[in-house]
Amino acid sequence: MSSRILPTFAVVVCIVTFPFALLSQTARRPLIAQQVDNTRLHTLLGNTRPEANAQNDLGAVPDDLPMEHMQLQLQRSATQEQAVQQFIDQLHNPKSPNFHKWMTAQQFGQTYGTSQQDVNTITLWLQSQGFTVDFVHPGRMTIDFSGNAGQVRQALHTEIHYLSVNGARHIANMSDPQIPAALAPAVAGVVSLHNFTPHAMKKSRPQYTYTYQGSPVQAVTPADLATIYNLTPLFSAGTTGMGQTIAVIEDSNLYNSADWDTFRSTFGLSQYASGSLTTLHPSGSAGNCQNPGVPSGGDDAEATLDAEYASAAAPGASIVLASCADTRTNFGGMIALQNLIGSANPPSVISISYGQCEAENGAASNAAFSSVFQQAVAEGISVFVAAGDEGAASCDAGATGATHGIGVSAWASTPYNVAVGGTDFGDTYAGTSSTYWSSTNSATYGSALSYIPEIPWDDSCANGLLASALGFTAAYGADGLCASSAAKQDGLVEVEAGSGGPSGCATGNPSANGIVGGTCQGYAKPSWQSSLAGVPSDGVRDIPDVSLFAGTGVWGHYYVMCWSDTRNGGAPCSGDPSNWAGAGGTSFASPIMAGIQALVNQNTGSAQGNPNYVYYQLAATATCDSSNGDPGVSACVFHNVTQGDIDVNCGGTQNCFGETAASTGIGRRGGNGQSSANGALSSSDKSYAPAFGTATGWNFASGIGSVNAFNLVNAWTAVTGQ
Repeated sequence: MSSRILPTFAVVVCIVTFPFALLSQTARRPLIAQQVDNTRLHTLLGNTRPEANAQNDLGAVPDDLPMEHMQLQLQRSATQEQAVQQFIDQLHNPKSPNFHKWMTAQQFGQTYGTSQQDVNTITLWLQSQGFTVDFVHPGRMTIDFSGNAGQVRQALHTEIHYLSVNGARHIANMSDPQIPAALAPAVAGVVSLHNFTPHAMKKSRPQYTYTYQGSPVQAVTPADLATIYNLTPLFSAGTTGMGQTIAVIEDSNLYNSADWDTFRSTFGLSQYASGSLTTLHPSGSAGNCQNPGVPSGGDDAEATLDAEYASAAAPGASIVLASCADTRTNFGGMIALQNLIGSANPPSVISISYGQCEAENGAASNAAFSSVFQQAVAEGISVFVAAGDEGAASCDAGATGATHGIGVSAWASTPYNVAVGGTDFGDTYAGTSSTYWSSTNSATYGSALSYIPEIPWDDSCANGLLASALGFTAAYGADGLCASSAAKQDGLVEVEAGSGGPSGCATGNPSANGIVGGTCQGYAKPSWQSSLAGVPSDGVRDIPDVSLFAGTGVWGHYYVMCWSDTRNGGAPCSGDPSNWAGAGGTSFASPIMAGIQALVNQNTGSAQGNPNYVYYQLAATATCDSSNGDPGVSACVFHNVTQGDIDVNCGGTQNCFGETAASTGIGRRGGNGQSSANGALSSSDKSYAPAFGTATGWNFASGIGSVNAFNLVNAWTAVTGQ
């Protein structure tokens, strides 16, 4: 190296490393500068559920009602937060001296967590109010505490009431909590003072055997998955996920662990002897994780499909089903997630298939997910989250029509996770099924012949391709598919599609429940998403990142799973798998993509943190048009989905175009609203701008698109040097 280069190199090193050395000093600097005065209060805005209203109110709970394991979410100063984000960028930059220098949970807390002085001050205040401080999470951004409803009323100045919502009994705070103003610089909010749990991103198939427009059904099995997304050559070469651990986050155990064994043996996965399944209840030091068993309601279906399809994509990997019971104030999956990431030996890959829209999840809960995913990435963990099953209307999950406008899932929209959307196969629409499917099955029930062109997964009557296939000139309006008897008869008047859209209410407080507005703001656009063709210059995080098949059978394709819980909609796992349970949704796409990442990790021999840094770089140069088909031998890493949309039907005035006056009882399941459901969700109220359509390059309907796993694994080295 010449003498002219040496000084320049030294300057570069100083510029790169100085912010992180500075942060290690400033991260511990106390933010609480005033004496705590319980008479001077600060309101933690955006932390009341929309269901907490007079219509649903059944009165206050008893003061002695236990409120176990509430969580106080802490926060950094803006300067400290920016420095953490810069450090994470450096962790993923091969040219940085910090590249892949992953931290432990304790190191992250010591370097980037809340100062010990602030933690002590907050802890003493909680104890002075009668609460028990159970423990401080190792990342030092969350305090777990317990008490009762009376203490919540006295200390946090909000009453806990019983509510009746759609026939179910809940508890929730009736107003935003308040804390002493002196604590506000270091406190983001109370994560949860209610027992409304998130929804799983799984959609059951209503029938087990049927024909669609005279065409046979081609259900998707692990063998089909391996053919379509080019996993087979990886498995043949020994890249099966061996030595890797994938955790799926749940609030339920499997109904029957034998289902996983049956699934693997039936579909030929048991030949990969290193593959295993372990159920774990990861507990913090205060024992906040209880064994959930199998609660009523069917979340065991989510646990089952997550474990089975993570194994389908990485049959040699160790699958850990991490589950905790829900509490009165917290989702069990969140407890499992936090404890797992804070443990001494966390997995390198995590998949989550639950979610809540940003505008309903609340500012504190949004901050909690962003914070825990941020810590995970700093530890080298890759986090995959189902983008959602509601198109761009994530605040209308389970509804027969969208009324809350455009919104996305808070769990999927953070800058620190991979948001996995959903596609369907386009062969039925194009009339080319015989080109892509064999008329017979292999010994492991595979019948796919190659990669199959994809369209967005969209089961709503607002889907333009469905409207065209069923002979309608439009999806919306008085003469459109959504207003027809055919749509109602076929169950197409539903908010059901792979999700995508801009982050809109990660922080702030909506002025109307569940509707982006007021002081809402989305997450800022991450550095890795800012330069890819097709990504809008909207300044915010956009989802999804990637997508995989998630169809529920409208076009004749769905996933087969072994789920024998017949009381909740399962089926006996005996005989031909065509008679087994079937389903779709981004619940499947997330664990499959997590499994594919485990193959990358095995091939590189190391954890990779947030894979989006590499995905987006590869997408810039290694993407093919999905409509052209691709048998998996080209250099394409991603299949750009360019035909179709994720539009859903709507009513009302929020981002809805073309509805008619006729009432269809639009609302959530069991609801009885008065708007029609004949409109199409639109980014414009004055013209038809479907939310959202496909396009060349990145798009809201499918993100980068789907993946050629073999090419992804082999192209990884070109970006990271591994």
